Amino acid sequence: MELQGIAALVTGGGSGLGAATAEALAAAGARPVLLDMRAEAAEAVAARIGGRAVAGDVADPAAVEAALDAAAGLGPLRLVVSCAGIAPPARVVGRDGPHDLALFERVIRVNLIGTFNVLRLAAARMQALEPAGPDGERGLIVNTASIAAYEGQFGQCAYAASKAGVVGLALPAARELARSGIRVMTIAPGLMETPMLAGLPDPAREALLKLPLFPKRLGEDRDFARLVLAIAGNPMLNGETIRLDGGLRLPPQ
Repeated sequence: MELQGIAALVTGGGSGLGAATAEALAAAGARPVLLDMRAEAAEAVAARIGGRAVAGDVADPAAVEAALDAAAGLGPLRLVVSCAGIAPPARVVGRDGPHDLALFERVIRVNLIGTFNVLRLAAARMQALEPAGPDGERGLIVNTASIAAYEGQFGQCAYAASKAGVVGLALPAARELARSGIRVMTIAPGLMETPMLAGLPDPAREALLKLPLFPKRLGEDRDFARLVLAIAGNPMLNGETIRLDGGLRLPPQ
């Protein structure tokens, strides 16, 4: 996919993976729109990279349509990257009793329903575009799962279930959308460098650094962004989930 001059929607673009992806896409010539619940954060990133920001919830159809409208005003919308997500920890049965059902529903709503909401609405827009490039590609949708989808740890039932659902979307969605020249891919990051992990005591951080096979470090936002660009540039990548984890496998806790 040629990124120069296309519009790209990045959800969760106000920080972390989404912000790094939006920055990389802008550097490659795309025109990103950032959808995020935190308006100020998204606006700050958009101002830095020359993009646009839209405040909203990925599970809200009206908010997603507004973001897609904004993207359509910048060029043909051929790329969507869904990075928005939440990961509140809670055990099935904890000290205060059973897992709060409303919390489980909220995680599923944001991580899984939100991802599908963006996918379905973006795909409808992409189908109306003219095919581009030698393969007649109309668009690419990249979703974000987690290796917790495969090796969820203690306290991650809601998160792991939501991300397993995202993994399950890739192939059937790619099969359905193939006739329209739209690819669907998923990235499953491993342990990523975050402010929370950076604040861990040295012994805890050193234990985490032993988990990846190679390289012996936590993943960085730029690693994710580079993979998005690689997927965009290789039309044979379709209907699959790529683990971005340095070969680590999560222990139970």
